[in-house]
Amino acid sequence: MAYALIQTALLWWFDVDFNLALNDSLVSATVITLCCYVIASALNHYLPRRKGYFYIVIWGLVLAAISVSADRWILQYVIQNKTYLDHIDVSLPLRFFVNALLIAWIAIINILWNIQQEYKENEQRKADAERLAREAELYNLRQQLQPHFLFNSLNSIIALIGRKPDEARNMTFQLSDFLRGTLRKDDQQFIALKDELEHLQLYLEIEKVRFGHRLETQVRYDEECLSMTLPAMIMQPLVENAIKYGLYDTTEKVAISVACTCRDHLLEIQIENPYDSQSNKPQRGTGFGLRGIQRRLFLLFGRTDLLETRPTTHIFTSIIKIPQL
Repeated sequence: MAYALIQTALLWWFDVDFNLALNDSLVSATVITLCCYVIASALNHYLPRRKGYFYIVIWGLVLAAISVSADRWILQYVIQNKTYLDHIDVSLPLRFFVNALLIAWIAIINILWNIQQEYKENEQRKADAERLAREAELYNLRQQLQPHFLFNSLNSIIALIGRKPDEARNMTFQLSDFLRGTLRKDDQQFIALKDELEHLQLYLEIEKVRFGHRLETQVRYDEECLSMTLPAMIMQPLVENAIKYGLYDTTEKVAISVACTCRDHLLEIQIENPYDSQSNKPQRGTGFGLRGIQRRLFLLFGRTDLLETRPTTHIFTSIIKIPQL
């Protein structure tokens, strides 16, 4: 439409009869529109590489020549004025140049558009692949954090069967409830703090059966934090770590403390356990629990400062910070 209006205005400006100018412009605009549609459709299915741009230039020149030839052939049937047809013959080189520029402009727009769309699609595929890999790694990390707890619990149940069958039975039920809750959370990336604390309580009850009077726990939280979310089962490995190293090399009572606070859209969980930095016996372990949690937090939030540990002479403190999305 713009092509037809501009050409009509220019011809009329140069004292060409309005009807002749309008017919000429409509025919030329229709033909060049068809040629532009052809090259645009071709480029939608073919994105040229470096050596392929030469063929695009050839296509453009061929289509420009076709458009000019089609104009001249159609106009001889639409316009009966021989003098005006002679003027058209003189203007054919100019028409060819204008049509070639217009076709080239359409081709460049299509190429740039297709490149942008391909870039977006590649970025989306890359993001999807990274997300799937991240989810697979997260799942793998969560699965690796569970087996040693399960083995310890089963060993404790076996030890209790002969001496305290009632406690062994209760521990079996508690372990069943805990594992059932774990399976339900496998498809949940984030859960409310309230649900996480309920699940943690099941774990602590199992551990209290294992260690009896030696283990004391204290869980504190602010009421306004209960609706905040955190990665599912992020607390249990840290509490397990605290129990393991808090009860290591001692036969006395050990108190494990869990405190949950929130401020400025940030949920902070602090876990404390007794710690003897002067113990002569080495504390065995690979450190996988802490490393696994740090890796999981990095995969979820892209930050490495969300897990902090503060060992002192007698207290070991682990702090998790969970940004609220």
